[in-house]
Amino acid sequence: MIIGTAGHIDHGKTSLVKALTGIDTDRLKEEKRRGITLELGFAHLALDDGTVAGVVDVPGHERFVKAMAAGAGGVDLAVLVVASDEGVMPQTREHLDICRLLGVRAGVIALTKSDLLSELGPEWRALVEADLAALTAGTFLEGAPVVPVSSKTGEGLDALRASLTRAAAGLPRRPVEGPAFLPVDRAFTIKGFGSVVTGTLLSGTLSVEDAVSLLPGMPGPLRVRGLQTHGRAVQSVEAGQRAAVNLAGVEAESLHRGMVLVRAGELPETRMVDVELSLLPAAEAALLRRRKLLLHLGTAQVEATVALLDLEALEPGETALAQLRLDAPVGALVGQRFILRGARALPGRGATVAGGRVLAISPPRRRKGGAELVKPLLDADASGQVAWLLRQAGYRGLTQTELFGRSGLGPRVLARALELLGSRAAVLLVDRERRLYVSGEVFEGLRQRALALLAAFHEREPLREGLSREELRQRLSLELDARIFQRVVQALVDAGTVVGEKDVVRLQGRGRTLTLGDEAARTRLASELTGSGLAPPTFNELALKLQLPTQRLRELLHVMVAEGGVVQVSDELCFSAASIAELRERLVAHLREKREISTQAFKELVGQSRKFVIPLSEYFDREKVTLRVGEKRVLRRG
Repeated sequence: MIIGTAGHIDHGKTSLVKALTGIDTDRLKEEKRRGITLELGFAHLALDDGTVAGVVDVPGHERFVKAMAAGAGGVDLAVLVVASDEGVMPQTREHLDICRLLGVRAGVIALTKSDLLSELGPEWRALVEADLAALTAGTFLEGAPVVPVSSKTGEGLDALRASLTRAAAGLPRRPVEGPAFLPVDRAFTIKGFGSVVTGTLLSGTLSVEDAVSLLPGMPGPLRVRGLQTHGRAVQSVEAGQRAAVNLAGVEAESLHRGMVLVRAGELPETRMVDVELSLLPAAEAALLRRRKLLLHLGTAQVEATVALLDLEALEPGETALAQLRLDAPVGALVGQRFILRGARALPGRGATVAGGRVLAISPPRRRKGGAELVKPLLDADASGQVAWLLRQAGYRGLTQTELFGRSGLGPRVLARALELLGSRAAVLLVDRERRLYVSGEVFEGLRQRALALLAAFHEREPLREGLSREELRQRLSLELDARIFQRVVQALVDAGTVVGEKDVVRLQGRGRTLTLGDEAARTRLASELTGSGLAPPTFNELALKLQLPTQRLRELLHVMVAEGGVVQVSDELCFSAASIAELRERLVAHLREKREISTQAFKELVGQSRKFVIPLSEYFDREKVTLRVGEKRVLRRG
């Protein structure tokens, strides 16, 4: 459980935390000198039921809202701090907006400096409480207890602790079975221990000796050397707890707020997220379809282009689907809340203008109208979410570990979803070793495309035996995993629509359909190449001599090469296989005896001009029979 303060500058947030916990969260010299909080402060509080809650104290000054947002991202329960003598102020409103947008569900209002209320009179207190009622109407704080409290006299501290205990009891636990996700809010070095990062674990668990990554930029894996929570060494921490993580093998200078600690291999960094986005009712104008704003996600802050997917403009108070395209990569979690801030403050409440929740990480770039592709995620159950992710992954598919990170589902829930989808053929396990899955729709699309490509190939080249497997894979997609391709071909073979022969595939009943005229032409071609020995006609000379169109001659030669009766030495020269085999025997015998052969000696061995000698010598080099060394060739080993 994480309790966070919120409120205007100098309304007594830090003093209240110290009075409740005995811990002064202002740790910087500058904070002590100026008497204001500049950075996040941390403490822990024992509630009346024995629960120990982490406490995050945030700065109240408008200039430090980025620090406030970084702390509020992990808050379960908010304490809205309002000074009795000033009442509701601009940062009171903005901090409440931020807590609402970040999904804080419960809280208590602390009316601080209550020792001044007697001097201010009952009318003033009634006015402050009326302002608070108007401020919190329609928010998670509507109807929340307003507890007068004085950090100076101690008045109301027990009542505030009791109110926090009651509010905390009704809150749901954070997802312990999800991916480990800890946004880093501090990074430093402790002598004798090394680098330490701290933050609130928003999801999953972390244990000593876990292999972890820091996103963005440090995939590691790094080793968790030690863990602490509330200053006590522990073996593991779980979602909802503050944690200090001692990391091995990394320098503190390379660590900073905005990074996210995750378990190695579970989550990718991303520069794009699909989101559900809400514009604050207090916004001065509609949010246009393309707008540059400052994104606060976890503890990260990055410029983002907001692209509305199905609207030209988002009106104040409305919600829509959008895609955030980021200027720098971040770590993000499905379901994570965020805020967006503009360059100019709204009247009386700061620069926060919008916020929402992450629906998908690392999606493809969406075009206008792309909302229809994202809408299924809004109400999807676990099976629907997994099916959607695999459809989006396309030909690449996703491993079970990748699905775990991208869905945020617990391992058991994910396994049940995959089992259910598999029973309906909605997903296919294509690689058991890697646990790689592909959408059933995507797999069927691959089957149909493969059939269409083979049909087009046979129409284009009817005399060829078939299409090579590798060429078919590349025509389907250069990024298509070899295991997925093998499953596609095997499915077509099992269905009886395709025949697989060695490295070639063809449609059933197609390939090498030679007519009587083709057979006669092939006989004449074979006779010509056999009779010409090591001095065959060139391609054009063959076409002229046999009176064959060049395309038909090319197809016939391709078939004869595939059958092994003809060897193509260059683009222009083909030899009978028998002539090449006989020359190869003589060449190998010469090299075994003489150890080397010059170009002139090879010319004498062939008994022909350089027109044939050069292509033949290069052919034997390609076939790894010979190796050129300077101006001579030697026999390759083996």
